[in-house]
Amino acid sequence: MEKRQDSDHKHIARLYLRRYFYKGRTALPKLTAESVGLGILLALVGGFLDAYTYVSRDGVFATSQTGNLVLLGVEMAHGQWHQGLRHIPPIVAFVLGVAVAEGLKHPHIIRTFPYPARTVLLLESIVLLLVGTWPVEVPNMIVTITIAFVASVQISSFRTLVKWPYNSAMVTGNLRTAAEAAYTAIVMHDRKGFHQLLDFTLIIASFLIGALFGTLSTLHWGAKAIWIASGILLCAMLVLHSNPKTLLNKS
Repeated sequence: MEKRQDSDHKHIARLYLRRYFYKGRTALPKLTAESVGLGILLALVGGFLDAYTYVSRDGVFATSQTGNLVLLGVEMAHGQWHQGLRHIPPIVAFVLGVAVAEGLKHPHIIRTFPYPARTVLLLESIVLLLVGTWPVEVPNMIVTITIAFVASVQISSFRTLVKWPYNSAMVTGNLRTAAEAAYTAIVMHDRKGFHQLLDFTLIIASFLIGALFGTLSTLHWGAKAIWIASGILLCAMLVLHSNPKTLLNKS
């Protein structure tokens, strides 16, 4: 009798555990192409990549073409044409990445790759993984161009945070949106403005953390540090609740 009661108690305990863990899983928000969770991961990668190329690849930005244009102008003004020209190829690669992202919207491409969000994340993850295997003899420019290209595809593909336009690898526009949301929340007492401020603050903070971690890991592990960014993107792809109607087929 006692053995049977013990067995019943264990069975009930297992049921409660199953319900608890199931409830915990269902309570987690789905990671979609427009969710804040994915935006945080992409911002981490964006900050990481800019720090990685700036620290280890000759002081050139991979994702921030504003920085490259500014440095190009500064170095040209000082007559340092050779130094200035190194900032042009990443800009060209960025433009080509935008073209590829636009091409993924074509109906024929969507038929072949029905989950474009996952396709972009997988492509970027594989390319960054390969970059980490390249020896130090590979010219910095080739590495920077490659990273600028895949970063451009990411930026052009993921452009909506919840319902607001944003940039997954640059800060200026996000900072402006956060400032506007702060004004709306504080002065106008708008609840939606508060939520928008919180979301964009998380994105900006994630970019900063990514840049900090990218700098430290690059100084410690060198070129192979980029595998961390590749792993983040791969994890994002694996947990992404992808909907083919939410990404890349919007005009």
